[in-house]
Amino acid sequence: MSKGSVEAQQHLLYRIKKLRFMDTVFEALGIIAVFLVMTFIFAIILDLFMDGLRRLSLGFLTSYPSRFPEKAGILSAWVGTIYVMAGAVFWSVILGVPAGIYLEEYARKNWLTSIIEININNLAAVPSIIYGLLALGIFVYRLGFGESILTGGLTLGFLMLPVIVVATRESIKRIPQSIREAAYSMGATKWETVRDHVIPYSAGGILTGVIIAASRAIGETAPLITIGALTFIAFLPPSPIKADFPFVSWDSFVEMLKSPFTVIPIQMFNWISRPQKEFHENAAAAGLVLIALTLVMNSLALFLRYKVRRRVKW
Repeated sequence: MSKGSVEAQQHLLYRIKKLRFMDTVFEALGIIAVFLVMTFIFAIILDLFMDGLRRLSLGFLTSYPSRFPEKAGILSAWVGTIYVMAGAVFWSVILGVPAGIYLEEYARKNWLTSIIEININNLAAVPSIIYGLLALGIFVYRLGFGESILTGGLTLGFLMLPVIVVATRESIKRIPQSIREAAYSMGATKWETVRDHVIPYSAGGILTGVIIAASRAIGETAPLITIGALTFIAFLPPSPIKADFPFVSWDSFVEMLKSPFTVIPIQMFNWISRPQKEFHENAAAAGLVLIALTLVMNSLALFLRYKVRRRVKW
């Protein structure tokens, strides 16, 4: 074996060892980063538990806010959170998913769609208070919806919208082109291909985007304060569910959408701004409830994603 071949082999072995060492270092740094993040999250949750666990009770969940900290509860706040988040998920999904499908499957690739794509990606990083100012000008003043559950749901829905559009497009991009070509070869139309193949296969990724967007929106305070969400509400919106057939009252549903509201983050902000230590404990307990609501919502979405993926076979 020539001297040049030996040197080339030694150089190759050196590069392999160097790459393996860099891979080990990167893996170690990744483990350290994950550990630090998990430690930070655990410390926050532990601090909330230590401060707010004493206040957690059935009475805390079923009582209205009060100027007496020992009597105060979050009934109106967690009910308002559920109503507003239901509206936000509804509006963002019925607008965001079709928009993502259109941009990826139907829209022509030209300068106009490029501008739309760039703006959607930029909107995903816009501060949330900008959405609050937009909602204040359009929904509250221009359309006259007022400081209502409808306005809150639309505001958080538009906050979630860019994330869902981007997630929908990225999920559709991962579908192999061969699946579309196989559907076309069997005589399927464009819409039949999208409906029966593209959407079912990408549903898991779309639901993941909805989970991420909803997890961000449920803790937002700035846009809701901007549109005039109240910090103290001692009543619940009218329930659209009735005991008699057809079990849903349209008039009550409209009244519910027009009702003023508060949410858990705003109630926490109100309590934490007060000097009494007891109100701070109430805020910590409300934070635990908010975390629990987020986990329940994410668990439901993960369950639905699991069911969808089991039904779809590649």
